[in-house]
Amino acid sequence: MKRVNFILVIILMITAGCSENRQSNDSLITIEVTKSYPKKELILQDIFDVEYIALETNEEFVTSSFILNIGKSIIAVRNSGVITEGDIFFFDRTGKGLRKINRRGQGPGEYIAVQILVLDEDNNEMFVFDMSVNSFILVYDLYGNFKRHLENPRELEPFSIANFDHDHLIIHDSGYLNIVNGNIEGIRNQFFILSKKDGSITKEIVIPFEMKKWAVIGADQMNSQRIYNQWIMPMPYSNWIIAEASSDTIYTILPDYSIVPFIARIPSIQSMNPEVFLLPGVISDRYYFMQTVKKEYDFATGTGWPRADLVYDRQMNAIFEPIVYNDDFSNKRPVKLVFDSRPVNFPITNEIAFYIKYEAFELVETYRKGELKGRLKEIAAELDEESNAVIMIAKHKK
Repeated sequence: MKRVNFILVIILMITAGCSENRQSNDSLITIEVTKSYPKKELILQDIFDVEYIALETNEEFVTSSFILNIGKSIIAVRNSGVITEGDIFFFDRTGKGLRKINRRGQGPGEYIAVQILVLDEDNNEMFVFDMSVNSFILVYDLYGNFKRHLENPRELEPFSIANFDHDHLIIHDSGYLNIVNGNIEGIRNQFFILSKKDGSITKEIVIPFEMKKWAVIGADQMNSQRIYNQWIMPMPYSNWIIAEASSDTIYTILPDYSIVPFIARIPSIQSMNPEVFLLPGVISDRYYFMQTVKKEYDFATGTGWPRADLVYDRQMNAIFEPIVYNDDFSNKRPVKLVFDSRPVNFPITNEIAFYIKYEAFELVETYRKGELKGRLKEIAAELDEESNAVIMIAKHKK
């Protein structure tokens, strides 16, 4: 009898230990941002269907491959580094080069630097944001013919832009001053729904918070550091996730522009010094990837912003520290599903969760070491160091 009781105690202790990271079944998902969670290894291919696209390389299509956007049938790319060259390369979804356009200039309908490009294949249009021009967003057809420009009366400074629906864009604004008719009227919200037709603001998304918290360290632009992460992420076949650094809640925004609480964090960001921010990452049907970032930076060493990856497992109703591996690398190469992965700015009904770019020279070296498998190995065997990049696309499982 004593032996039975001893075993029962051990089972209860183990169960209690495993339940420490579990969520209440009747509450909002709550993340304790200062807590350490148990590690959990995951395989990328178990969560998403993975596809590789080798961008065609020839005399006309040679690019350092900064991915601007991936659409239903088109991939838009510009060169990395110097963004004022003006070339935009278009590939199809198999990687075949389609065309190259360049509308660089300072005249009407021209851009100086392509910073953001949104493909809208349903309307045969693309939206190009160039911070250096007064016209805000330039609208072209998919062959580079200028159609119109969208005005910017509120002087928005977009960090990211995406298709919200057939007629609207959603913008994450990196500015903070609400300017109306040239006058500063306080601190503005970060998220706006804009008309694709003329740029007018259809809806300003208001996220409640007590006091503005800045994801920036430093007093001036020359000596400052900010978190360059997405604060807006797509959900699979559904809505958008939006996060405001000053809020204790991450929200989803619905087609009617209303917002619904999605994830809560404790302790309150308002009570922390230094702050620990909670950033949304890639969302799948089962897993919600996130990341905490502590507001610390050492300008002398150039290091800071310590990060910790988190994932909420819907099936287990629990939170873990994830380590996600791409199974096409035999040396267990990890994949970051918040900072390194990139969401795709096309209609949210599309199937792609995110993409990652692999440089050809890196894949060639890895192939020579015998560290690749499957389709990625086959692609790498055909590359050389000067080839264009290979794009890994992670698609939601159906």
